[in-house]
Amino acid sequence: MESCLYVVATPIGNLDDFSVRAVDILRGADLIAAEDTRHSQRLLQHYAIATPVMAYHDHSDDRAVGKILACLTGGGAVALVSDAGTPLISDPGYRLVRAIQDAGFPVRPIPGACAAVAALSVSGLATDRFLFEGFLPARAAARDSRLAGLAGEAATVIFYEAPHRVLESLAAMAAAFGPEREAVLAREVTKTFETIRRGSLAELLAFVSADDNQQKGEIVLLVAGARANTSEVTEEVGALLRRLARELPAKTAAAVVADHTGLRKRVLYDYLLAHKEK
Repeated sequence: MESCLYVVATPIGNLDDFSVRAVDILRGADLIAAEDTRHSQRLLQHYAIATPVMAYHDHSDDRAVGKILACLTGGGAVALVSDAGTPLISDPGYRLVRAIQDAGFPVRPIPGACAAVAALSVSGLATDRFLFEGFLPARAAARDSRLAGLAGEAATVIFYEAPHRVLESLAAMAAAFGPEREAVLAREVTKTFETIRRGSLAELLAFVSADDNQQKGEIVLLVAGARANTSEVTEEVGALLRRLARELPAKTAAAVVADHTGLRKRVLYDYLLAHKEK
């Protein structure tokens, strides 16, 4: 194996969601750096991986980085794993990646599961643009401020949330984005009690409030982007836009009219969605 740091994605629930390449990398590496060594042992035992394991997490000091660099300097290969999913996506590791790169060693991705992308793929929300926000601040004032800054965001926004805070966060989102904004609860993705629920923020808040089971496990919340204000589209421009949309895809028609009018393509596209001809 190449002497480098392999960033290895692991399953987010179902242990079968693990690539053959990832298993081979973990078996062939000289050292595995794991966020929580005890947590990772279940996966390693499942695949009969006996590679030595060390801890690497947010609180690791320079000695941990030094141990990894020493392995690489000696011609070894190191695999970085988090508790679940793709390392560095709301997980520790970017400082290590920078240190390895700065020391002149390559860093290779071994792709696989990611809870945010898995949830987005089945959300039914727009996927052409999305913003990953990770975990919201725990304190209410900081959380509310963050959400207020996102209220006008046009892209789908993805959050991770702790189960004991999911009700508070849904209530705060309803206050910041409006209770009718469409959203999705994706809970325990790929696990036995998986829940994928789409509705307004008010509906999701009521759903989670009524069922304690929805306040447990790993949770992803996705919120639809804000709709653009289509009031600036005049009757004449709207007629032209609708006529073009009969011959062209909606996004193409919006782009053509945007080039000629100076209006934002998103405004024109949202106008077409709102005036879709039956």
